[in-house]
Amino acid sequence: MPEPPFATSTSRWTGLIGAGLRLKLARRIGLLSDLDHWAKNAASIQNAQLENLVRLAQRTELGRQHGFPRMLAMSPADRLRAFRDQIRPADYEAWRSRMVRMREGGEPDVTWPGVVKNWAQTSGTTGGEKFIPVSDQMMRSNYVAALDIFAHASRFGLSLTKLFAGQVLFLGGSTRVEENEHGVRTGDLSGLVTPLITWPLSQVYSPGPDVALMSHWPSKIEAMAKIALEQDIRGVSGMASWGLVLFERVLEMAKQRDPSITCLRDVWPNMEFFIHGGVKYPPFDPRVREVWSGDSTLEPQNDFPHRLEVYPASEGFIALQDTKGDPGLRLLTDVGLFFEFIPVEEIDNDEPSAFMCHEVEKGQRYVVCMTTCAGLWRYIIGDVVVFETIPPEGPPRLRIVGRHRHFMNAFGENLIVEEIERAVVAAQGATSARLGEFTAAPVYPGEGRRSGLELVLEWRGDDATLERFGAVFDEHLRSINVDYKTKRTDSMGMAPPTLTPVPPGAFHRWMDSRGKLGGQNKCPRLANHRDYVEGVRAIG
Repeated sequence: MPEPPFATSTSRWTGLIGAGLRLKLARRIGLLSDLDHWAKNAASIQNAQLENLVRLAQRTELGRQHGFPRMLAMSPADRLRAFRDQIRPADYEAWRSRMVRMREGGEPDVTWPGVVKNWAQTSGTTGGEKFIPVSDQMMRSNYVAALDIFAHASRFGLSLTKLFAGQVLFLGGSTRVEENEHGVRTGDLSGLVTPLITWPLSQVYSPGPDVALMSHWPSKIEAMAKIALEQDIRGVSGMASWGLVLFERVLEMAKQRDPSITCLRDVWPNMEFFIHGGVKYPPFDPRVREVWSGDSTLEPQNDFPHRLEVYPASEGFIALQDTKGDPGLRLLTDVGLFFEFIPVEEIDNDEPSAFMCHEVEKGQRYVVCMTTCAGLWRYIIGDVVVFETIPPEGPPRLRIVGRHRHFMNAFGENLIVEEIERAVVAAQGATSARLGEFTAAPVYPGEGRRSGLELVLEWRGDDATLERFGAVFDEHLRSINVDYKTKRTDSMGMAPPTLTPVPPGAFHRWMDSRGKLGGQNKCPRLANHRDYVEGVRAIG
């Protein structure tokens, strides 16, 4: 193996950070390993979270309006009924006016005690710009969730001492934060939490404050790559899509310096841990393995030593992977958040059903509804999940299958994001194709054109492979979605999928043109309209 191109010297004491963290987490690791505890007590733990949230907010404007003080004297069951009677599930628009008062006016005690000093700016694919409150209690909640990441990783076999003997790189958004006349700060969530990275963790944090401030993502990736090339990177945290972009650029730079280097493992031989979330990982898996090991096959030796998926949101940290090799994400039931799950078919009802995590059914699609320790109450975040494990058989574990506003049903085909992603992964595996981002949309009938589905994808390959990819994609969709299969019969008239290849990087250029490049912004995978595909095609 060639000599690594980075500076290999590290301070002798940096390993003590990991040793200290392992000691700090010893008790938590033991508790997280007790699966019976989380299975049997899911209901009582979540009821306790709700009671505490109601208690904290009882003297706020919202608490007084909705009778929170009275709820505290009730039993858990009666409290939940009263809580649901008083507050209807709602998305951001229902809360916007209160959020404006709290953030722009610095008004205290509106939906949360005191003045909420920190606000995360976010712009989702299904709505406009949003400002999410991040209270001190939410900062604490996120901190506890972050510790759980390392606790579970330690359960997987990761040596925290070895991990923190080098640098850990965070692929976060810009750390630039603006402060108004009321002392209220607004910025990317990364910017709000990065100042909390103090000594000694600041000694292993990469890429450093100057690069972290950058908001132009192409320049930021370039700067990160230059810095990381010279460092002993042992862990990376970020979205898989941006992680892949960084990995490819680092490898490209390393090969320019030393042609004998063949893969990222040659550059970072001590790399142990990849923490990823925000986008579905399987579509990126073959390319990540190829960059990391030089081999895109899904063999264990071609993957990172340790890899863990997380489910964070600006509203709060929701779940994370707790079993190595199992993609199920354990719901974080004890970090100050209260969760409800609304059947996706009822989400637009005036009074939809809502279930706690011990009441859900496996296989049913639910929209996530959160009550947070920052002043959002029965807030619909828009994600759709399916539970794979439910109490009392085990801790509540879920997987993300899409967004409740992201679907395709132009012709009765009822496709969801997860099905598109699964079909892409199947086609990728059958053809050994290399692709990047992708999105799907309906094709409306016209002169000489039947109705159908169009998949726009970043493509590296020949026409014959693309044709084979399309055939497997179509076949897999038909095998997992009976409505699509029915509509694809000759009598129903949906044509085979249209595959439109675009150059690598086209999606990021499109997102950049919309002001949604980098950070936690994600490429939409599916829509019931053609705005996304037309935009990518025009720019690609």
